[in-house]
Amino acid sequence: MPRGRYSLHDPHDHTPLAEERFHCAPGPSGWRYVSQLTTPSGPPPSGPTAPSGTGHEGAVGQGTSVGSVDLALDDRGRPIRLELHASGWQVRAAALDGVTWVRTDPTGEHATEGNVRAHAFTGSSPAFLVATARLLRLTPDASATRVRLVAFTDPVLAPRTLDQSWALITREAHATDNGPLTVEEYQVTALDTGEQHTVHLSGDVVLSAPGIELEDLESPPSVFT
Repeated sequence: MPRGRYSLHDPHDHTPLAEERFHCAPGPSGWRYVSQLTTPSGPPPSGPTAPSGTGHEGAVGQGTSVGSVDLALDDRGRPIRLELHASGWQVRAAALDGVTWVRTDPTGEHATEGNVRAHAFTGSSPAFLVATARLLRLTPDASATRVRLVAFTDPVLAPRTLDQSWALITREAHATDNGPLTVEEYQVTALDTGEQHTVHLSGDVVLSAPGIELEDLESPPSVFT
């Protein structure tokens, strides 16, 4: 069960946005990711850092709690449950007739429901990158695959439908003290703007992506079969 900490920052000017302490694990029925987000406790990341191993379940570090993520996938990578909290807003969602969600305002007096013919969800959490890769299950020799996602955007979890193209560029095994570590490099393209970026994953851990730095990792990534 990997546990650790990501730092989230603006991919353009590196303004620190939050720290996300997480734990995740695969199971017989799929995969689950749970995290707590807090205000940043240090300067913005300036480059790649090596995992050092200090993550703890439910820890909020030195910052103030600003949100949480609870995502569960079935064995095919579909989101069977999603719960997000941010700035007092709440979203509960799942794959149902496409994807369906209920968004509740901070007062709890009003709730709006949405439904879109899409494949899954996305957002600022690294969990969504792992989830999309798990859903698509690409191979290096396959052509790019188009996917429609509903993004819940910060800071008020506003829903937005977007289309992306994902391609698995390489899958390589790297020797480590704990055995081989398989790293996958994905090229992700925003189909409305043509903007491209690279995502590196190992199992259910994001090693690097725009706006995301893996700061600590207590145990090796899980291996998906």
